[in-house]
Amino acid sequence: MFISDKKKKNKTKVPSLEEYLQQRDYLGALTLLEFQRSIGEKHENADLWICYCAFHLGDYKRAMEEYKSLTEKPDCPAEVWVYLGCALFFLGLYKEAEEAASKAPMSPLQNRLLFHLEHKAELKNLIDISSCSFEFAKELIRHNLVVFRDGEGALQVLPPLIDVIPEARLNLVIYYLRQDDVQEAYNLIQDLDPVTPQEYILKGVVNAALGLEIGSRDHLKIAQQFFQLVGGSASECDTIPGRQCMASCFFLLRQFEDVLIYLNSVKSYFYNDDTFNFNYAQAKAALGNYKEAEEVFLLIQNEKIKNDYVYLSWLARCYIMNQKSQLAWELYHKMGTSSDSFSMLQLIANDCYKMGQFYYSAKAFDALEKLDPSSNYWDGKRGACVGVFQLILANKEPKEMLKEVLVFLQNSGNPQVEYIIRILRKWAKDNRVLL
Repeated sequence: MFISDKKKKNKTKVPSLEEYLQQRDYLGALTLLEFQRSIGEKHENADLWICYCAFHLGDYKRAMEEYKSLTEKPDCPAEVWVYLGCALFFLGLYKEAEEAASKAPMSPLQNRLLFHLEHKAELKNLIDISSCSFEFAKELIRHNLVVFRDGEGALQVLPPLIDVIPEARLNLVIYYLRQDDVQEAYNLIQDLDPVTPQEYILKGVVNAALGLEIGSRDHLKIAQQFFQLVGGSASECDTIPGRQCMASCFFLLRQFEDVLIYLNSVKSYFYNDDTFNFNYAQAKAALGNYKEAEEVFLLIQNEKIKNDYVYLSWLARCYIMNQKSQLAWELYHKMGTSSDSFSMLQLIANDCYKMGQFYYSAKAFDALEKLDPSSNYWDGKRGACVGVFQLILANKEPKEMLKEVLVFLQNSGNPQVEYIIRILRKWAKDNRVLL
């Protein structure tokens, strides 16, 4: 009996395939799938998932081989051909990739793959032309290659083209924004007089980013005006960028009901877009819809956003408002020591107190008092500790929690603490609670 219990205790639960995929742990997912295949316990669509994981791990050769094997089966889904084409494309086998893609049904992915293949069959031929009269076209091609390659080589190619190709300036601004170099982006665009909607939008984005970074109301005001100008124009008001501009305008004005009106109108186009979901969730939370806000925050996969204090603080507040204070405390623990973690402690201490979740409020106030003994966090900790005691009396918290509350109180040097401790100890003795 002892051996059986020990085995049961030591047994760890293996994450499911869905959990691995949700965490983007493709190596873990692939290992699980291969193990299940080896023991004859294949997951539904296991072969397709193996291909998917190999592709996302950058093992395009393995993905190609697995997809080819699938295409030889009579029940192979037709869309597998375009997946095979993608693997072949990343292996540099462009002709074979085109042949595979042509066997697939029409889809956005097939269009995108064929588009990239065309630019690979055409751009190389054009850029190799050495005629002097073709110099401008070569510069245009080099510019476009930077765009197609998502900014690769931007600092080498784009600066000399700023006064040659108008779009070069805009794309270099976008590059700086993606690198979080907001000041360089602003330096490049501040003297540009916008003419097209795209120029107004980009100038608005840069001013908004700079305004938030340096705390400038003037820059935020300029950004809001640019967004309103585009979103309210007759030519753009019913376009997706136009509606996004109006949402951004109202976001800066903190009119979140209006933000949601515009974001809801385009939500179906941005289901998996992390930036859209970040803004959408903030607007939901700002209006007190914490349940839906939490769900949307948790959809976000971008690590840069997930490490941002704005994201962490909003998610912590959602957890607290949804009676999940322990998860908020876990967020704080993962942050390490910084000014942001101190701010998170203050948020947890005060929000948990407001929501009657006194245990985590007391933990947070106790930590704050240790970090800054000179500040008067005693009042908050005292109230939170008494709140925990009241919940214990009402049988809403376990009696054993009283022991930890006493530790919080003993950590304080306030003279009132002895009186409170005596009361708690007397109650514990009368009710046979071991301290």
